[in-house]
Amino acid sequence: METGRILRFDEVRGYGFIAPNAGGEDVFVHANDFGDQRHLVHPGMRVEYEVEEGERGLKVATVRILDTPPPRREPSRTTATAAAPFTPVSGPAAAGGDDDGLCDVLSSREFAAEVTELLIQHVPSLTGSQIAQARQHLVSFARSHGWVES
Repeated sequence: METGRILRFDEVRGYGFIAPNAGGEDVFVHANDFGDQRHLVHPGMRVEYEVEEGERGLKVATVRILDTPPPRREPSRTTATAAAPFTPVSGPAAAGGDDDGLCDVLSSREFAAEVTELLIQHVPSLTGSQIAQARQHLVSFARSHGWVES
């Protein structure tokens, strides 16, 4: 069994893609593969699955949801907030007070996972292929600048 996260899932069309935690090609998944839990599937959800080769590439043979889905609730006008735009911090403020100004260096794999999560959460319209391409280019860029370990 492999594990991964739902990259994109289109409830209307009834299919989506899983990004394997180990990396590699995204895996096609159909709504019917989730059985009566298909209404619980959403981007970012962790899943465990088995893969088989289909006519058009990798596809799920079996899949199981690992995350316990949060209860659905309607946002109230007082608690709903828009996502704040990303604002990079530089200079002395970036050091964070008592910190020595250094930051943790992630492995390429950890960085790719973080990038994937950000893209899934903030740009849900991207396809699995688009996320994989962006992730690959960002990891290469980060590696060339020494931001991630090789």
